[in-house]
Amino acid sequence: MAAFVGAGAAVMTPAVRAAMCVPRGAARAGAGRAAAAPLSMKVENIGRELYDQKLKDKYEKLDLGGQIFAEYVWLGGRAAQMVDGVPVCMDPLDIRSKTKVLSSAPKSVADLPLWNYDGSSTEQAPGTDSEVMLKPQAIFKDPFRGGNNILVLCDTYTPAGTPLPSNMRYPAAQIFDKHKDLVPWFGIEQEYTLLGLDGHPLGWPKQGYPAPQGPYYCGNGATRIYGRELAEAHAAACLYAGIKLSGVNAEVMMSQWEYQVGPCEGIESGDHIWMSRYIMSRMSEEYGIKVSLDVKPMPGEWNGAGCHTNFSTKPMREEGGYEIIKKVMENFAKKHEEHIKVYGFDNDKRLTGACETAPITKFSWGVANRGASVRIPRTTEAENKGYFEDRRPGSNICPYAVTLKIMETSLV
Repeated sequence: MAAFVGAGAAVMTPAVRAAMCVPRGAARAGAGRAAAAPLSMKVENIGRELYDQKLKDKYEKLDLGGQIFAEYVWLGGRAAQMVDGVPVCMDPLDIRSKTKVLSSAPKSVADLPLWNYDGSSTEQAPGTDSEVMLKPQAIFKDPFRGGNNILVLCDTYTPAGTPLPSNMRYPAAQIFDKHKDLVPWFGIEQEYTLLGLDGHPLGWPKQGYPAPQGPYYCGNGATRIYGRELAEAHAAACLYAGIKLSGVNAEVMMSQWEYQVGPCEGIESGDHIWMSRYIMSRMSEEYGIKVSLDVKPMPGEWNGAGCHTNFSTKPMREEGGYEIIKKVMENFAKKHEEHIKVYGFDNDKRLTGACETAPITKFSWGVANRGASVRIPRTTEAENKGYFEDRRPGSNICPYAVTLKIMETSLV
C-alpha cells in the first residue's frame, strides 16, 4: 500500500515550466529527448502562459465584498452508467462543474443550497424533463481560486428527490452508515497515464517503443521520467484542498504515475478519489497534458493501470484480525464474478495473469503476492492483524461502486 500506515523577470510558475518542457500539442518523445519544437511555438506558448498568469493575478486581487465562488462538482452520465443493472464507469473523467456565487463562506454542507442543471446535456435526463438536482455532500478548498472559495462535491437526484440510477454514492453511503461501528478504512492507489494532446504517451518515441520496463518505477532522470511537474503539482493541490492524499510515485510504465488516497473512512474514500480526479483533470488544462485512466493504455507487455484498493475494518485491525481476513477471502472467492463486473471497463485487457496481475477468470489470494487477485501484506500475517489489498480494480473504476462491493462482501 505504497504510502498508507523580457520587460522583467517572469515568475516561473508550474504552467510555465510545463510549457517549456511539454509545449501544448507536442509531447516529449524518444528514449532521449525529442527534437526541439520550433522556437516560434515555444515563444507563443510560454508567452501565452505568462499572459494568462498576469491576468489571473490581476483579477484574483479584486475585493469581492465577502462573497465567494462555490464550484459545484458532480458526475456526468458516463461516469456511472447503469448497464444491465450494473454500474459501469465508461468515462472516469466525465466530471462536470459550474460556479455559484455565495454571499458568504458556508460553515458546513448544511449551509449550501441545492442547485440544478440540464441533465439532457449530460446523458442523465430526457430533454422533455431535463432538470436534475444537485445535493451538496462534501466541501473542499479551491486550489484554483484560493482564498475562501470552495469546491462542492454533489450527488444527483430527480426533482422529486429520488437518487438517479447512476448515483452510486447514495447506496454506498447507506451501507457505510449502517455499518459505521466497523469503522471501515480504505486506501486507494489511483494510477494514471500522461499523454500529449495527440494521445501519445509522454516520452515515448513516435515510432517504436521506449526501453523495456524496469528503470521507470520510482525512477528519476531526464530519459526515464516524464510528467513529474504535473504529478507533484497535483499532489500539492490535493493537500491544499483537504484531500487525504498520502503519497505519489512514478509507476512501472514510462509516463505512468500513481497517487494514494487514504486511509479514508467509509464514503469519504469515494468522495476524495472523485475530487482528486476532478483536480487532476482541471490541472491538465493548464499543463496542456492529457490524463488517461484507461486500464490498458498501451497494448503488449506494458503494465496496465489499476486502482488497487486496500481495506480493513476495526476487527481486522485488532488482535486475531487475520483470521477474519481469511474468512473474507472465502467470500471474495464466491463472489469474484460480481466484483469483476464493477471493477473497471475493459478490465479483461489488464487482468491477464501477466504484468503484475491475476487472470480475470480466477480468484486467488496470497501473502506478498502481486500476481494474486488479493495480496496480504507480510505485516498482516506476522502481526495476525491488519489489512488486505484487492489488486483487481482498474484505474477507471467508480470508487463508490467498488468500496460498496468490498464492504458488502466483507461482512462475516
